[in-house]
Amino acid sequence: MIWALVKGLLFFGIVAGLTYGATLLLESEGGLRLIAGGYEFTFGPLQAVIGLLLLLVALWLLLRLVGLLTATLRMLNGDETALSRYFDRNRERKGYAALADGFVALASGENRVALSRAAKAEKLLAQPELTNLLLAQAAEAAGDTDRATEAYKALLESERTRFVGIRGLLNRKIAEGDTETALKLAEKAFALRPKHLETQDILLKLQAGAQDWKGARSTLDAKMRAGGLSKDVFRRRDAVLALQEAKTVIDPAASIEAREAAIQANRQSPDLIPAAAMAARMLITAGDAKGATRVLRKAWEAQPHPDLAAAFAEIAPEESPEARVKRFAALTDQHPDHPETRMLKAELLITAEDFPAARRALGDLVEKHPTGRALALMAAVDRGEGADEAAVRGWLARALIAPRGPQWCCDKCQAIHAQWGPICDNCGGFDTLSWREPPEKATPSPTGSELLPLFVEPPKPAPPPAAEKEPEIIDLAAIARSAT
Repeated sequence: MIWALVKGLLFFGIVAGLTYGATLLLESEGGLRLIAGGYEFTFGPLQAVIGLLLLLVALWLLLRLVGLLTATLRMLNGDETALSRYFDRNRERKGYAALADGFVALASGENRVALSRAAKAEKLLAQPELTNLLLAQAAEAAGDTDRATEAYKALLESERTRFVGIRGLLNRKIAEGDTETALKLAEKAFALRPKHLETQDILLKLQAGAQDWKGARSTLDAKMRAGGLSKDVFRRRDAVLALQEAKTVIDPAASIEAREAAIQANRQSPDLIPAAAMAARMLITAGDAKGATRVLRKAWEAQPHPDLAAAFAEIAPEESPEARVKRFAALTDQHPDHPETRMLKAELLITAEDFPAARRALGDLVEKHPTGRALALMAAVDRGEGADEAAVRGWLARALIAPRGPQWCCDKCQAIHAQWGPICDNCGGFDTLSWREPPEKATPSPTGSELLPLFVEPPKPAPPPAAEKEPEIIDLAAIARSAT
């Protein structure tokens, strides 16, 4: 509305200016006198201006006539398209102007204007690789998906624009959720441009989603060779894919292949906990207890983790609790101050019914870093030492509302996962899960469990057990695991 008003005012201003100028010319004295061939011509100021304008128009017509005659002569000399090129020149000028306006409108966010300019350029120009590209992008930006799809399909006909067309259709299929078709298109795009980093990432993600681990490893290798990954990151992610490849071949008929793949994944990335645990279990199945111990010790040295301890326990499942405490020293002697090591040692000692040693192993963990598991272990220690039920219930009440401690968290979206996986179920990120404590979120419990400590007495130091009274034999390890 404002722009229309501005244009109207500008038009009236120009008309008024021309009128005023013509009035001045009419009222001015003097003129223009020309003498040619014995004839004398006298023009007033206004007549002189009009004559000059007519002369310019005549000169322009003369130039156009010369161009037309030149094109005609070229056609008579054998150039059959000379005359058609002459008449199409103005058409092309208008077409390129519409094309330029379309790209400007698209960059400015005026999607409907860009769509109309693209349609105009398509009519005026005979260059579909340009007009279809603008038409596809403008239609997609305007939300006209059907028209965008048709334009992208038209781009497939030219070898110069085939990759652009496939990429556009690929993005459309991903947006529609058709991952099966998207995977086929990504493979075609990768075959055309194997060094295109964005295509590599899309193909890798789609292959991982389809559990094509072998194909994903091949794509990852191409990405590394193209300079898109450092060697350290490549080794880590290739180990992740090798681990998933090993999981797909775990069956009695393919145990050798599974073992080799799991061990390969562990060698490429010893700190990858799932790979270390799987490699150790494969070695246990093969009867190589020393190899399994070596793998788990190296992984525990990189990062203590409950899954490593569980796999370490499977090396000798029938051993006594006392023997297990001694054998687990291979792990607990490493990182002795780490919370996971202290809780593992306390759990082993509880199972062996050495409750004072278990309390010493926990130390001040329940005060400095209280987690549900640590507090549950302290409840088991108190019960094993004969403390009253109120003290035990106090520890368990605190365990109920305490943080769970480290979990598998996505570094990209902070989503928490019960088990490790190569892809985040929430955001789709590849190799983004790490074992750490999630960010704290101070939200009230829907069950009101934060009020439970009000109904129990605070934990008290347990009195020393009487010499003649034996502690009650209960499954303390189950209580410790119930809060984890």
